[in-house]
Amino acid sequence: MASKKVDGEGKGKAIANTRMLRSMDRKTRSDTKRDGSSSKLMKIESPEKKKRKTTKAKNVGAAKKKVKKEEVAVKIEKEEEEDDDAAEKEEDDDSDKKKIVIEHCKQCKSFKERANEVKEGLEEAVPGIIVTVNPDKPRRGCFEIREEGGETFISLLAMKRPFTPMKELNMEEVIADIVEKIK
Repeated sequence: MASKKVDGEGKGKAIANTRMLRSMDRKTRSDTKRDGSSSKLMKIESPEKKKRKTTKAKNVGAAKKKVKKEEVAVKIEKEEEEDDDAAEKEEDDDSDKKKIVIEHCKQCKSFKERANEVKEGLEEAVPGIIVTVNPDKPRRGCFEIREEGGETFISLLAMKRPFTPMKELNMEEVIADIVEKIK
């Protein structure tokens, strides 16, 4: 692509375009074959190997870092032991309280509505009860109410849309049944 430049005399001269594009710098396979260069890949030293070579010279610094990491690990272990002791004391206080787990699928809002309804009903009916909703990742199509580490009150698993077994439940009756079984 040549552009014209007009001098003061009015004569037009063609000037070569010096603009270089990235695509001009690239070579295709056919270009490299024409040039006679081989198509073998160049071996480049990985940065990990370079790091390994440099760390041999810095062994003294690495030893200090290891000592610091060990000290931090010991501090963390002490804190965890203190937290465990505190948690055990809290568990002793909560041992007389019943713990209920409600597991509901997140696929449809009707699961959440019914789970919240059961949670509120149980907390009103039984004072001092602990109700947790989805402590772990819930299973698909699942609506389950159970006592933690014990009896299962309702278990509807692998339901398909439109979730008729769950929608046919009378939640007030379900809450009443659970309260009777707990007491």
